[in-house]
Amino acid sequence: MGKLKYRNKLADMPSYDVVEREWDITVNANESGMNLPPLLEELVLSRLSRVAYNRYPNEELELLMEGISRNFGLGVENVLIGNGSSEIIEKLFYCFGGRGRKIVFPQPSFSMYHIYAKAAEAEVVPVDLSPEDYSLDIKKFVSVVNDSNAALCVICNPNNPTGNVCSLEDIEYIASHTSCAFLVDEAYIEFHGGSAVGLLKKYPNLIIARTFSKAYGLAACRCGYMLASSAITAMVAKSFMPYHMNTLTLVTADTVFQMRDEFVPRIQMAIAERRRMESLYSELTGFKVFPSNTNFVFLRYSKAPELNDYLVERGIGIRSFGKAPLLENCLRISMGNREENDIVYKAVKTFVLR
Repeated sequence: MGKLKYRNKLADMPSYDVVEREWDITVNANESGMNLPPLLEELVLSRLSRVAYNRYPNEELELLMEGISRNFGLGVENVLIGNGSSEIIEKLFYCFGGRGRKIVFPQPSFSMYHIYAKAAEAEVVPVDLSPEDYSLDIKKFVSVVNDSNAALCVICNPNNPTGNVCSLEDIEYIASHTSCAFLVDEAYIEFHGGSAVGLLKKYPNLIIARTFSKAYGLAACRCGYMLASSAITAMVAKSFMPYHMNTLTLVTADTVFQMRDEFVPRIQMAIAERRRMESLYSELTGFKVFPSNTNFVFLRYSKAPELNDYLVERGIGIRSFGKAPLLENCLRISMGNREENDIVYKAVKTFVLR
């Protein structure tokens, strides 16, 4: 067989490792520590029992879009649904990318941004966060966006993996001082509350991406949504294939969105657990805990790689960043249930005190 002719530079593409081992405790992917509430699970199964599996998705997509648009006081034409917010972000990078196009975002931030930009053949223009507290210099960010003539700028708010936030005033400053498309990735916004959705009607270049995977515990279903002007959604929609969402995901997400108030206690519980664990970890010698507004704790420890290896040996999966730029000796620990969090903390404390 002759040499296969793959797309140019495909071999140079980085990959995102999603292969997991069987952990005793999994707190490395910022997933919800709980499955669906029993009542909600019954409602989902009831609706799924009536699905016409021989038909392509249609009505189910419209129902979810209508529910989301109604909730935010927008039109259906302002909403797009994707397979997680990740697919939506990938499509935005594709739509605003291309050779010679520049995309600006802070680093460290969601690691997939670099991969999406490379796939879109766009040039990444990173803006480093402060190594002291991971804050973003907003005026510097705006200056880089404008000076580079960027096609797209992106803020993850709250930021993953550092957990900190830009204020709504900062978001509005960026939107009002830039002319390119401006994406605010709000994957963790339910744990913070300061959404930029209210700025959409004022700034037509603003785009919001959200997911069902974190606060609503639907990581297995892969569903997210985008809110933007009808002009933007109409163009970005061209990059999606027909029937790109499956009916099972749409039915589940629509049911969850209708019953989203059921998740408020769980979100509050995750926030309370994060605050409790931040307090406990901050008491350990050598630990620097950074304020987080998400469902995870972010910290720095001089023996982070060794601690990670120690936890791996005990069947505990956390996120270690190795020697990644600006993240050396940093760890991210997602919130599980209270028992899981205590087990993880006890193992960490044992390592520190040994």
